[in-house]
Amino acid sequence: MRVAALYDVHGNLPALEAVLAEVEDADLILVGGDVVAGPFPAETLERLRAVGKRAWWIRGNADRVLGEPDDERPGGPPAELLAFVRSRLSEEQLAFVLGLPEQETIDVEGLGAVRFCHATPRNDEEIVTRITPDKRLVEVLSGVEESVVVAGHTHVQFDRMAGATRFVNAGSVGMPYEDRPGAYWALLGPDVELRRTDVDTSEAIAASDFPGDWPTASADEATEFFEQSTRKRG
Repeated sequence: MRVAALYDVHGNLPALEAVLAEVEDADLILVGGDVVAGPFPAETLERLRAVGKRAWWIRGNADRVLGEPDDERPGGPPAELLAFVRSRLSEEQLAFVLGLPEQETIDVEGLGAVRFCHATPRNDEEIVTRITPDKRLVEVLSGVEESVVVAGHTHVQFDRMAGATRFVNAGSVGMPYEDRPGAYWALLGPDVELRRTDVDTSEAIAASDFPGDWPTASADEATEFFEQSTRKRG
């Protein structure tokens, strides 16, 4: 079993289309959460649903909050964005997104049982970066039985060890915080390959009805921002 891990598509349909053209060798497509919070919510959702049983889904924090009162927490999706996404989704589509599971475990060729979650195994918005101290990451992964954990959430790819557990961030298909434009994802089996699909979606996003500016940052800028946020929260 080989798995293509597609995280944080964020309603970026052109980026998704580019990646789907490169995942023919994967037996499964793991949709890692934060699917619709972006410029083309319904179209992105339906394109992935058209994949059928080959797609397995988990829910992200930006999916979950679509069903919650707007609270404008620091780092959370702005109320304007949530209103835009809700207005584009039917009741059935919204119910589908809200009903997705939080995590999945899949047996992957060469890796064994792999835990897929959106942020960490503990919750869907906990921050882990490529420079998170080893001691803290070991604590985050305490109790995890699988030898590999795959997540997203921070939109920066990395692959690191914490004790006996390998923690992989697959990156973001639709809203990457990286040093080169593209769509970032991971292919698992028999090892872990961090992939980048060469695509520039800036013009499509600019021509959409998406409210506000499209977030961008380098990998270092995003990593430092997330680490500072974690330190402030204690």
